[in-house]
Amino acid sequence: MQLASARIITADVDRSVAFYERLLGRAADRPAPVFAVFRSPTGSLAIGHPSTVPVAGFAAAHDGVLVEFQEEGPAAVDAVHERMRSSAEVAMAPADMPWGNRSLLLRDPDGVLVNVYAPLS
Repeated sequence: MQLASARIITADVDRSVAFYERLLGRAADRPAPVFAVFRSPTGSLAIGHPSTVPVAGFAAAHDGVLVEFQEEGPAAVDAVHERMRSSAEVAMAPADMPWGNRSLLLRDPDGVLVNVYAPLS
């Protein structure tokens, strides 16, 4: 079995898509107004309205969810911080982690934690 994607469920798909387009520097594929996807060679990040999860009583809850993006290097993490800090909540400014990554934690418009990191070496 192989991981295909992670999907963030949000009532405001357009707002979340705008955040991730700004973060990733590219447009999402929008096959439907209630669904968007960012594809990469290693997997996809999807964004969907609650109506895309046809489960009775389903509610989006983001506690414990962390979306991670690996950058080219530590300087690129700092560049993302500069680009996003005026338009996103910075939960943790870029910092060197004891396990060898430089990491930046943002919150998307729905409060999902987003880790942008790069190995230090």
